[in-house]
Amino acid sequence: MSPLTASSPLWLYFLLVAGIIVLPGMDMAFVLASALAGGRRAGLAAVSGLVAGGWIHVAFGALGIGLVLQAAPGALQALLVVGSAYVAWIGWTLLRGTTALGEQATAARPAHATFGRAVATCLLNPKAYMFTLAVFPQFLRGSGAAVASQMLAMAAITSATQLAVYGGLALAAGRARSWLRGNPALQRAAGRGVGLLLVAAAAWTLAHGLLPR
Repeated sequence: MSPLTASSPLWLYFLLVAGIIVLPGMDMAFVLASALAGGRRAGLAAVSGLVAGGWIHVAFGALGIGLVLQAAPGALQALLVVGSAYVAWIGWTLLRGTTALGEQATAARPAHATFGRAVATCLLNPKAYMFTLAVFPQFLRGSGAAVASQMLAMAAITSATQLAVYGGLALAAGRARSWLRGNPALQRAAGRGVGLLLVAAAAWTLAHGLLPR
């Protein structure tokens, strides 16, 4: 693929970001798990955490932290292992749970805790660092304030796309959870299914990141 040119418009960046965000992965699985376990409020808290994590990644990119990680191959691999293990652990707690999702919600963690978990999930995802390193520079032209404004515009596009895709998923999953309230057995099955999805997403991310290409 040839590098993007200076005339590459932001709508091309939007298409690229949208194509990545709609693909199932750890972030999407986390939103789904949060909404099914804690309802719409928890799902939207997870979305907000992922969006906040995205802005932190932009700040990291501006500070050059991504370049530091790229210069130390072992650091990215360690981040990959820790991030995958963290998401797999969340999935495992759902997999081995014996209570229904509705029963879990009665003692559910507050929204700010779900928000914090989402931020951690985002920051432990090495793909986000690689995206900032590989994609952002192709759209940045000029220097100083011009670069800063371009980075802010791309970050805003990313956030809006996350809100649309993940927010829609959170609302749909929250509604599905309300439909499941009258069937505890189905709720337990759904919880374990989401747990399995999280474990599978973590395993796929880990394998895809570590296997030689």
